[in-house]
Amino acid sequence: MKILDRLEEWLIASLMGAATLLIFVAVIHRYAAGLPIPGVQDWLLHINLSWAQELCIFMFVWMAKFGAAYGVRTGIHVGVDVLVNRLNAPMRRKVVLFGLFAGALFTAVVGTLGARLVWGLSHTDQTTPDLELPSWIAYLAVPLGSYLMCFRFLQVAVQFWTTGELPRHDHSHVEGLEAGGDAATTGPMDAGERK
Repeated sequence: MKILDRLEEWLIASLMGAATLLIFVAVIHRYAAGLPIPGVQDWLLHINLSWAQELCIFMFVWMAKFGAAYGVRTGIHVGVDVLVNRLNAPMRRKVVLFGLFAGALFTAVVGTLGARLVWGLSHTDQTTPDLELPSWIAYLAVPLGSYLMCFRFLQVAVQFWTTGELPRHDHSHVEGLEAGGDAATTGPMDAGERK
């Protein structure tokens, strides 16, 4: 599971970073090509970045599909659980498990429909407009991300069934910073502590 967790995190971070960098380069290119700088303007106009927007859209779709699975695993999805938390323990358990299994069923259906779409597209010559990439590769994010999200729903359901705990995300926690001993958390030393 650690390998899958790290792969999921690495993929999301890489896609986010690459898309951000590509958008930055495309915007700089667009505005720099309009500057009247002899030689530089001609060179920049010969660079074709018309495909950058399409690639960024695909990267953000892939990032969103895998990010949704990450959200299920870590408990960062927004949920309204005020009524669920007011239920008695046995009823709360049933409602939570129903919700998790309903999420798993929904994402399994979306993944299966996405797989059928990808399978159908793989037998055609359809390509994306700018990248001219086979369309089935771009749409592969739907079944892969949905099946991963289904797996994460089932994983959380098993964890809840055995331990009674759901994953929770601590919004106050910042990875890499510890609460004790950090100068930012302890404050400046007074004159007596410096001796």
